[in-house]
Parts: sequence; C-alpha cells; structure tokens
Amino acid sequence: MSVPVPDRKATALSLTRWFSDPDGSLVLIRRLLAENAREHVPGYALTLVFMGLIAASTAASAWIMRDVINEVFINRDKTMITIISLAVMGIFTVKGLATYGQQVLMSRIGNAIVARIQNRLFEVMTRQDMAFFDRTPLGDLATRLAHNAQAARGVIDMVILSLGRDVLSVIGLVSVMVLQDPALSVIALLIMPPAVFGVSLLVRRVRKHAKSQFVSTTKIVSAVQETALGIRVVKAFRVEDRMRQEMGKAIRDVEHRSNRIASLTARTSPLMETLGGFAVALVILYGGYSVVEQGQDPGTFFAFITALLLAYEPVKRLARLQVNLNSSLVGVRLMYEMLDRPPSYADLQGSAVLSVPQGQVRFEAVHFTYGEVPALAGLSFTADAGKVTALVGGSGAGKSTTFSLIERFYDVTGGRVLIDGQDIRDVTLASLRDHIALVTQDTFLFDLSVRDNIALGRPGADDADIIRAAMDANAHEFIEALEQGYDTMVGEGGGRLSGGQRQRIAIARAMLRNAPILLLDEATSALDAESEAKVQGALKRLMQGRTTLVIAHRLATVRDADCILVFDKGQVVESGTHGDLVARDGLYRRLADLQFRDAAERAAV
Repeated sequence: MSVPVPDRKATALSLTRWFSDPDGSLVLIRRLLAENAREHVPGYALTLVFMGLIAASTAASAWIMRDVINEVFINRDKTMITIISLAVMGIFTVKGLATYGQQVLMSRIGNAIVARIQNRLFEVMTRQDMAFFDRTPLGDLATRLAHNAQAARGVIDMVILSLGRDVLSVIGLVSVMVLQDPALSVIALLIMPPAVFGVSLLVRRVRKHAKSQFVSTTKIVSAVQETALGIRVVKAFRVEDRMRQEMGKAIRDVEHRSNRIASLTARTSPLMETLGGFAVALVILYGGYSVVEQGQDPGTFFAFITALLLAYEPVKRLARLQVNLNSSLVGVRLMYEMLDRPPSYADLQGSAVLSVPQGQVRFEAVHFTYGEVPALAGLSFTADAGKVTALVGGSGAGKSTTFSLIERFYDVTGGRVLIDGQDIRDVTLASLRDHIALVTQDTFLFDLSVRDNIALGRPGADDADIIRAAMDANAHEFIEALEQGYDTMVGEGGGRLSGGQRQRIAIARAMLRNAPILLLDEATSALDAESEAKVQGALKRLMQGRTTLVIAHRLATVRDADCILVFDKGQVVESGTHGDLVARDGLYRRLADLQFRDAAERAAV
C-alpha cells in the first residue's frame, strides 16, 4: 500500500492564496484596518499604551511572587512585608486604571467605525438602480447594514486586543518565565505546536456554518418585514400559521447553526485545558524535583508557576482567535461585497445639465426587459410640450415601465428617451430628476411630519409655499384638523393617515416641486368623489403650461387629455383624442364601451 505524498506545489499554492488572495483572511483584515483604523491611529496608539501597562502590571504581579515567598514566608522580613504590600496595591491600581482607559477608548473608536461603515453601506445602497432593489430582499439589506458593520468592528477589536492585550501579556509573562527558569520555560511551551494544529482544524468548519447562519438571520428579518408590511393581507387571508411556520423554520436554522459554531468554538477549551494541564503537571514535576532535590529557590519556582497560570487565559484567547475571526470575517466579506458594488448609474464624464425650455418627451424605438421578461418592444411616441398625454391600456402593457424609464430608474436596453432632444443618458441624474415631479398610485410617505413630507418636493421651501401647495391639493383643511397640524408625524409609510390623506399629501409634494414635467400614475385613485373633484381642479391648474403624462385605468379621468396613447404588449397601438379613438373600432373603443357600460349599470342600480 502506497503512502500518499503531500503535493508540494499544491501546498505552496495554498500558502500563496492565504497571503495574496483578495478573499484571504489576512488580506481582508489588512484592508479592513487600512480603511477604518488608519484615521484612529492616535486613539489606538494610546490604547496600546494602556494595554502595555496592563501587560506590564500582569507580568509584575507574577514577578513579585518570588519576593512574597522568599521575603515573607522564608526570611520573615517585616519591612519587606509592607513594601511588597504597597507594591501590589500600586500594580493593581495601575492595571485597573489602564483597563478602564483601554475599554473606553476601544468603545468610542468602535462606535465611530460602525457609524462610518453604516453610512458607507447606506450610500452604496442608495446609488443602486431599481433592479438591485427588485432582486434584493429587504431583510438582506437590513441585516447587512446592522450585522456587517458590527462584524467589521468585532474583527478590528479582536485584532487590536490580541496584538495589544493578549500578545503583550504573553510576552511579558513568558519573559518572566524565561528569566526565572529557562529550562522550565521550554517544557511549558511544548503545548504550542499541538494547540495551533488543533485549532486550525476547526476554522474551515466554523466559516461554513457562519455563512449559513447569516443567510438564515436574513430570512428572519425578511419574514418580520414581510409580515409587518403585509399584515392586512396576512390577517385577511388568515395566513398567520404559515408565517409562524416559516419564521419558526428560519429561527430553528439559526439556532442550529449557532449551536454548531458554539460547539466548534468551545472545542478549543478542552484542547487548551488538557494541553495546559499537561504543561503545568510537567512544570510541577520538574520544578518540584529541582526545589526538593537540588535546593532551587522556592520563590523563583512560585513566580514561574504564577506567570504560567496567568499566561494561560491570554494564550487560550489567542488560540480561539482564528476561529472567532473566521466567524466574524463572513460578515466582513459580505460587507465588502456590498461596498465594492459600483453605482448602477453614474453620470458619464462630461454629462450635461438637462435644459428644459419646452418639455417635450420623446421615445424612439425603446426596448426594455425585466431580466428576461420583455416589457417594451420598440415603443415610440411623442408627448408634446405643455400638453396632457394619457397612457391607457391593460395591466402589464408597459405604462408604469414608461414612467420608470423617464425617471431613469432603469436604463433602456435599446432605443432612446429624449427630453427636448436631449438623450437622458447624456445628462446628469440630478438635473433630470429636478425637472420631473412624480405621483404614484402606491403613495409612500416617510416617517416624518406632514410639513417635512411635503417639503421633500422642494427642500428649503418656506412654510408659506408648503401651505399653498397643501391648499392646492385640497389637503390644508384636514392637516389643520390633525392634533399637531403640519407638525403631526405621519408614521412609517404614512400609516397614521387614511389612503386619501396620504394621496393628497403626495400631490402637494409634487405641486411644491413646480417641475416642468409631471408624471401622474393614477394620482387621484385613493380619493372619494368630492375630494377627487377638488383635486382634479387643482391638477388642471398645475398642468397648465407643463408637460403632463398621466397613467389612467379609469378612462373618464382622461377624456380631456390632448393625446391618449393606447398601450398593448409594450407598444403604442393607437393614439389620438378621446373622440378620435372612440370613433374607431379599436382597443380603446372596446375599453371605453366596457367601462362606461359598467358605470351606467352601477348608476342604474
């Protein structure tokens, strides 16, 4: 039977990857420290000074045991008893103050690093396109923002504490051991090679379970958010049991992974305890023989034993370091996966500022797909400046996609979108969106005051402008009736307001923007008949002199549009005024006959 021979080339490649692979632990740690610790060098330097004092105090407490044994118990020197007692008090006072300073500094620096990373992560997220948010679960984003930043802080703290507190303590205590008895030191340090080998076997398994644990944690956060956002549907269709089952499965998975990681990490303890016990036993055997048979100084022996026992805890922490680091580095890898994402949209070099002297919007043979699903197939139309252009058609015909392309939430996969003859991909995003006001049927408000939500339409607007916009949107009256008026907090998503109230605040926000191009996606869909009539009047005033594109499912709301575009399968199949389209025997005529007949039947009832 042949004995397998290690592949030297493979071994060398493995070592090379450890030190040079961008995903390698050392490279990752080096990058993390370079990007986050560099600006805190003075603080870390002071922290290391405190750690040096802690290490020196620990070593001194072991060293002084020689004098405690020799001067107090053997020589019975009363003067030395007082001196040694005062020295011990001083040693532990210095250690206590240094520990306090180190902990406070590490906490402040760590909190600053977490805040910086979270700001960077959020900035990267907001620079992504809509496709990124379409395919990324909310739970994943929330977990990355909270967990990954803390993981990065944990790695930095572990490295600094290991280099400072533990390594310096071990160096100091080993120095005491060597100075007291070099031969005993060699015996004590025999545990190191098997300890390193045993710990290295645990690292790969911990890394695998840590990544799975992160995925399961993401599922928990996603389940909570889905339940909260869709609570009406959950309760209306009585799917609480199903949601509880899914949550229970995710929680059990996290529990299982956490238990596996805890078990693997804890295996370092019996390993180190056993090896440490063997080392202490050998030291006692050899040292005791030296004291009894060879007349060695008992104080020296006790100082050595004390240093050995004090070194045990920092050595055990260092032995667990690689296991703990690899567990936390999973979060750091995922953090850099996000931070290294290039912006989905970036202004091209030399991008111009959009100029909108008229406001004409033109689509030229535009194609667009969501992944592999086609949404627009050679869409071409012109929305004349200062006119009202209505987009009608069945669900999935491409109307909302058209709005998303005008705002450049997505980029076209073919063709061009032009505003006053300027390709919107050649202008800055900021200037493009500054010239567009959008009101969607899915009204969203931020958890701010009513005033702040309206002011988002034009940051810096004064109260007079905000109130005027609210009055034009028929919102001022109900806002004044709220408990705190314009200072009333609307709740997450505007949940403290009714659907009609949220819609009117969104319309006020669009009015305040005073943009030359308006995009209205069923802007009056959530209003009752009386409020709708008032808001329709306000919208008509707002539309004057502006280019307005309106998505409407109720054809009655767009009868007066200057041009109606009929969408079907991502193309405009008909266009014209209401009268022109009704006169034809086409898709619009069939939609109109169906809607108006249904309306007449309901009125008759």
